Amino acid sequence: MAFDTSFWDVFSGLFGIFVFVAYLVALFSVIADLFRDPKLAGWAKAIWLLFLIFVPFLTLLVYLIARGGGFAERENARRSTYHEYVDDRGEVSQFNPNDEVAKAQGLGGDPTISGSQFDAVQRDSMREG
Repeated sequence: MAFDTSFWDVFSGLFGIFVFVAYLVALFSVIADLFRDPKLAGWAKAIWLLFLIFVPFLTLLVYLIARGGGFAERENARRSTYHEYVDDRGEVSQFNPNDEVAKAQGLGGDPTISGSQFDAVQRDSMREG
């Protein structure tokens, strides 16, 4: 049984898959932005989500037009709050060992941390760093 497909059939199929995946990425980005926005009320989030479910393509376009500028600002603010540190082994962590030692040193004269706990924090940071 031979398949009679042309180059354009394959190309249009691949293009259709590309457009669908791009649409899904945009849809989930908008949904994530909806739930991460602290200024948007709960009812407004529910209404946007309902429209995204029942009229997805048009609602996605309207959302990007109406709230597109804020979308980029919120994403940049979110990225700037999370710092990733890479150690010498190439492993990524959101905690900087130097920050942990500085916090422990700030607590060094405070009775909330003992000398042995402070030494343990320093040992852990030396092992990781």
